[in-house]
Amino acid sequence: MAKAKMGTASAKASSVKYVDGFVLVIPKKNLEAYKKMASEGEASWKKHGALDYKECVGEDLTPEMDGGVVPLSFLTMTKCKPNETVIFSYIGYKSRKHRDEVNTKVMKEMSETHGADMSMPFDIKRTAYGGFEVIVGA
Repeated sequence: MAKAKMGTASAKASSVKYVDGFVLVIPKKNLEAYKKMASEGEASWKKHGALDYKECVGEDLTPEMDGGVVPLSFLTMTKCKPNETVIFSYIGYKSRKHRDEVNTKVMKEMSETHGADMSMPFDIKRTAYGGFEVIVGA
């Protein structure tokens, strides 16, 4: 049974050809509220056809690299304060067209469920978002 599930997950992952990616800053005190909202989001996106959905909270945001290279950290890039952390998330689709179709359905559902007054546990103005075509790992 476990092998069958792994095979299915692998097949879905390999059919992801397009992703929406997000980076956002969230007050640490709002993590549980965000996790609840994100779990509802996962259910909705997958119900409407998304192939993958991941929400990830920063754990090692000041990594050191070998060779003396000092990468720009997510903390610096987002101007994250000590009482905040960074969320990295992505949603996988078959194509950009598929993404647009799924997002239209999800946004309609959210509007019907929450209306225009859906509150967010983070500052939407400090969110980076974009659509990306998969070029390796597809």
